[in-house]
Amino acid sequence: MTFQRARTDEQRSQRRRQILDAAATMLTEMPAAQLSLTALSRRVCLAKANVLRYFDSREAVLLELLERQFADWAAELAREPVPVAGGFRQRADRLAELLADSMARRPVLCDLLAEQAAVLEHNISAETAIRHKRAARASLHDLVELTARHLPELGEDDAAALVETVLLTAVAAWPFSRPPQAVLAAFAADPELSALRVDFTAAVRRAGELTAAGLLARRAADGS
Repeated sequence: MTFQRARTDEQRSQRRRQILDAAATMLTEMPAAQLSLTALSRRVCLAKANVLRYFDSREAVLLELLERQFADWAAELAREPVPVAGGFRQRADRLAELLADSMARRPVLCDLLAEQAAVLEHNISAETAIRHKRAARASLHDLVELTARHLPELGEDDAAALVETVLLTAVAAWPFSRPPQAVLAAFAADPELSALRVDFTAAVRRAGELTAAGLLARRAADGS
């Protein structure tokens, strides 16, 4: 395919969408760590230099996909009905289950979140970083509002603390729940070692349940 430079804003936006859509498809076939700029360039039939006309780097492409995934996830959660009955623990456990199960159904989101701080936020421009952080802040705000609606007893600050803990647990638990072949072989060879394997959904759900309970107990102790 002969490269034709996009000259209008609409053409540039269309070319960016083509690159992002191709990368999104590739992430259903491989983890983010294996998606190279070379492979992406081949998928969209462009030279690497031409892909870089639209994005700072491979990392910038993946960061924008993370923003899409995060916003879609927040929108999905917002459509869930907020329980109007039940005690705090029942509602907190339901919210923890909702967060854990919905994340587990989005492996691309989890994979990108796990790569975000250590990999994806490197090799990008300050402009890209600003745009990314603003998008992340908006989606986080939506999650905090959702949490506060489910658990109004917590207040906004503690709802934000609950969201932060759940997300950080997910970031840590995801790679451990996807062990490489050698570790899988070790688990198979020695069943006692299998206790070390992390269940992603269970870990995230437990983090949500315990954090909610702890935050409420602290508020009660402080007389809040």
